[in-house]
Amino acid sequence: MGGRWLPVEMFLIGLFLVATPYLISNSISHHYLVTVWDPEVALDRQIPAVYWMILPYTALYLYYPVTLALSPRDDRGRAELTVGMQALISVTILCTAFHLIMPAEVDLRDQLDWDSMNAWQTSMFEFIHSSDNPWNSWPSLHIVHAYFLTRLMTMWVVREYSGHALAKPFLFLLWLELALLCISIMTTKQHYAFDLVTGVALSHLVWVICRPQLALVESMGPKDFAEEAGWT
Repeated sequence: MGGRWLPVEMFLIGLFLVATPYLISNSISHHYLVTVWDPEVALDRQIPAVYWMILPYTALYLYYPVTLALSPRDDRGRAELTVGMQALISVTILCTAFHLIMPAEVDLRDQLDWDSMNAWQTSMFEFIHSSDNPWNSWPSLHIVHAYFLTRLMTMWVVREYSGHALAKPFLFLLWLELALLCISIMTTKQHYAFDLVTGVALSHLVWVICRPQLALVESMGPKDFAEEAGWT
């Protein structure tokens, strides 16, 4: 498939080992658990609901296909994509463990004024609320995933596409979307401020841990790295 088969595999693996653990833990928390520690502070209710921010909030779901589309189609890119997927799976499992051990309900949806929304905003909020129960508070997986994938895509764009006319505009929009997403998790009343702080801290830690492995792919070469990692 011209180097496109591995991204397809990564998409399928992500459905089972990234999306599924989140959805299962979210359902367990909603139906069977109670809040162990409530991270809500006064600031959380002082932050106003901003309904158009549901757009950057849901834009997270574009990160996954765009990351796969940007991944280089050579052996180095495939090794880096595999390392990135392993990191994403690991941090997702870590976060879902937090969500099950220290469950916290995000009790902010009462601040939403449905009559103040227009049609598309209502539709998007209804979609999010129907697919995502108000649990799995901290660390925010929205932030963890978005930050990590932003760093990974930035690395590839700077290295592989720096001469392309759309490279700089793409990076600007990518980081702008990340900034808006960080704000949106609070203005859509989906998360507390504490969820944002812990999400950013954890995602940066994961990137710091992952970066040396990505550097080894370059220094060792993808073939030797794959053998050393036991992939072959």
